[in-house]
Amino acid sequence: MKLRAILVDDEPHAIEVLDNYLGNFSEIEVIARCRNAIQAFQILQQNKIDLMFLDVKMPGLKGTDLLRSLTTPPKVIFTTAYEDYALEGFDLNAVDYLLKPIPFERFLRAMDKVFGSMDVGRRFEIVPEKPSISNQDVFLYLKVDRKMVKVNVKDIFWVESLRDYIKVVLKDKILISKHKISLLEELLPEDGFVRVHRSFIVSVDKIESYHSHKIEIAGKELPIGRNFRNECQRRFRLTF
Repeated sequence: MKLRAILVDDEPHAIEVLDNYLGNFSEIEVIARCRNAIQAFQILQQNKIDLMFLDVKMPGLKGTDLLRSLTTPPKVIFTTAYEDYALEGFDLNAVDYLLKPIPFERFLRAMDKVFGSMDVGRRFEIVPEKPSISNQDVFLYLKVDRKMVKVNVKDIFWVESLRDYIKVVLKDKILISKHKISLLEELLPEDGFVRVHRSFIVSVDKIESYHSHKIEIAGKELPIGRNFRNECQRRFRLTF
């Protein structure tokens, strides 16, 4: 049995993060992505929804007010940048309350609560800490040509921003995906990747050489941006 879910948030990036996270769950079918509570209310009136990811503070009707207006609400996970609404959220019997930016392991805990409270075939194992590429394989699902493609992060050389798209350079191919580079920065393990420029995230293990303004990976030189030099100094122990 698949759970039918909707995502409600006025921030496109927040919707994108949830979409990417939920790509790991075959039990979830996202049937709508709503930019405000009124759109969500209309979807809820016309469809049977099992799970709603709901931002609290949106223009017009707040998420908490939307939930109060429903006589038979679905399971709800609040997603917000504000801690102040946590008590109100739990008073409304929310399954969980996630603070943005939402780490993937924290998202998994929320999903475990959902699966534990509903009749779903299996539950995900909770990751005890942020994934590390040094001791396990970590996978991402990227949307490529209308399908979700599974990528082992160990195969990634670098990620390059192409405005609303990203180019993911792997050891044997290149993928073009409609995501923002900021989303990949959140999802990639911190111990294995570093942002060296507003347009580039690189795999630390794949770096062949570097100096104050450039690094080299797979024979290609990539720039180190001025705003990212301090982090590069820390990670590479450079003296500029």
